[in-house]
Amino acid sequence: MTLHFKHDVIVVGGGLTGLRAAVATNDKLDTAIISRVHPVRSHSLAAQGGINASLGNAPEGRDDSVEKHTFDTVKGSDYLADQATVRAMCAEAPATVYEMEHWGTPFSRYDDGKICQRPFGGAAFPRTCYAADVTGHVLLHTLYEQCVKRNIKRYDEWLVLSLVVRRKKCHGFVAMNLINGELASFSAKTVIFATGGYGRVYGKSTNAIINTGSGVSISYQAGIPIKDLEFVQFHPTTLFGSNILMTEGARGEGGYLRNRQGKRFMADYAAKAMELAPRDIVARSINTEIEKGNGFPGGYVYLDLTHLGKAKILERLPGIRQICIDFANMDPINEPIKIQPGQHYSMGGIDCDVKGATEVEGFYAAGECACVSVHGSNRLGGNSLLDTIVFGKLTGNEVVRTTPGIKGPDAKLVKDELSKWQSRIKELQSRSGGGLAATIRERVKEIMIEKVGVFREKKYLKEAFEELKELRQRADGACLSPDGYGFNQQLTGLIELPGMVDIALMIAGGALNREESRGSHFRRDFRERNDKKWLKHTIARLGKLPKFSHKKVDVSEYVPKARTY
Repeated sequence: MTLHFKHDVIVVGGGLTGLRAAVATNDKLDTAIISRVHPVRSHSLAAQGGINASLGNAPEGRDDSVEKHTFDTVKGSDYLADQATVRAMCAEAPATVYEMEHWGTPFSRYDDGKICQRPFGGAAFPRTCYAADVTGHVLLHTLYEQCVKRNIKRYDEWLVLSLVVRRKKCHGFVAMNLINGELASFSAKTVIFATGGYGRVYGKSTNAIINTGSGVSISYQAGIPIKDLEFVQFHPTTLFGSNILMTEGARGEGGYLRNRQGKRFMADYAAKAMELAPRDIVARSINTEIEKGNGFPGGYVYLDLTHLGKAKILERLPGIRQICIDFANMDPINEPIKIQPGQHYSMGGIDCDVKGATEVEGFYAAGECACVSVHGSNRLGGNSLLDTIVFGKLTGNEVVRTTPGIKGPDAKLVKDELSKWQSRIKELQSRSGGGLAATIRERVKEIMIEKVGVFREKKYLKEAFEELKELRQRADGACLSPDGYGFNQQLTGLIELPGMVDIALMIAGGALNREESRGSHFRRDFRERNDKKWLKHTIARLGKLPKFSHKKVDVSEYVPKARTY
């Protein structure tokens, strides 16, 4: 039996952005959520440290404001963020946090009952609201409860395969049921992508295995422009060996970074901010220490929490302690944590405006898969959770306004796309003689972490791009061993492989073209920021290889200045 589904609005992605968008649209429009995992298994739950808002609750933060939050974010972005969009996000922040509080999020609290706020990198005041070190987890469960309360239709454990876009209008998509391998067409007046990041294109990533960037690559294949993909955030502190995230909140609570000599080496790189410099600066500082021989064999330094004391660690950082016990066989109460930088976040993504609209009618994007752009070339910690909920809400509200005026989708176009995929899946299953998808994928990850990582240089970027071109050709002929259809991870990997290589090519190509250093993009052969030539967004469009162009950055409020901490 061939399956066909139809809704007014379908949200692709069950994380914080997708759930918040669905809450916004469901009261007035027939809304459904489709997700490759159950919503409470989405990657949003891995966010630990907190969500930014200028509440002014911390004793040292009474003078905080939307204006100061906006400036810190623009400065942290190395002036590549669109400033009016940043202001919109920061202005929404206090109401967003209070809304989540009123819906039941169990934030940590001061003795007077106000929400606790801790310092985070690049912020002038403690403005990161938190729930111990499991903030993303509790926010996600809170929004999931709101979706259950509203009885929002869900399709759990479905993989979206392709968008159906004709003449700049989106009609829906085709998806595969991961449980039994069935294919189905999904028609909608409006589709919202909230599919998260692409971290698994890299080795040494904090991201969940589901973060393959499928939303970005599917959009790219549909002809939708992709923006600023060369800007990749490397979190300074990931657990050595597994690269599990060690929250910035650990440094916000007073943790130290120490090299092999026991020195707090951030004094040599950001003497004022120290461990709470922005992530790009701290990640480069750690890698520099390791390259200078001041790290430990294997390539790590210490994140030292021992001076914080048992009581504070158990109250503020219980999740970090448990991860260390479970995955590193050590207790941070008694000994320092081995850490190294790892790929963490995607500043770039699907090109869209502040309300999630793209150049395609009926297609919207929000959250980490989108590029609004509020993070520019470097995201500040605590702004990602804010991004997900704020732009999930703003996009949902815009969809409520625009969807009634959109002509209904052409279901036949979507069903025709379904027929093509039914034939393609059979072809993929019968392939032989090509390289295994898993082998190609692992080589892509090696190339990206080794040659398109924290430090970049023309020679290695060119080598990466050329080898990725070859791997992209091999990906089109890759094969797998037959395992049937239900929960066939090999088949899923084979389907997603070409898109992952497309993303890698856009990152490497954009990094090769951008002959400057800005935020997370650091060129050893072009060490300075060049506003005269490169104060612009990179746009990648579909071609045999990505076709690059540029787009103006909104600098309407703050004139770019030297970025020092």
